[in-house]
Amino acid sequence: MLELYLPMFIMFLIAGSICLVMFGGGQLIGPKNPTAEKLMPFECGNDTSGARGVKLSVKFYLTAILFVVFDIEVVFIYPWAVLFKGLGWTGFATMVAFIAALLVALAYCWKKGALEWES
Repeated sequence: MLELYLPMFIMFLIAGSICLVMFGGGQLIGPKNPTAEKLMPFECGNDTSGARGVKLSVKFYLTAILFVVFDIEVVFIYPWAVLFKGLGWTGFATMVAFIAALLVALAYCWKKGALEWES
């Protein structure tokens, strides 16, 4: 069983080694001349005031969560569609229940006003 996964582990080992060599080489060999100006945060050439007075809307986070939930459904629907004939009626009923649960979640979000930006 190990010989099946050995090439993958060797690839991970080589990729990790390259990453460590590059990062370590940059840290060890790279020039170190920290000045006050270099240590300041850079924001499009302007001095930044930070995020002290910025209050982000919850709508942004809610939209991101909804996007993840309704986008992940494709991850489950695509393999189901590929294996549709082999799954039979049990697979079909399972996917109908899954889509029904997603529709209930969408209706709930819509009723709560999560999809309205003009409020």
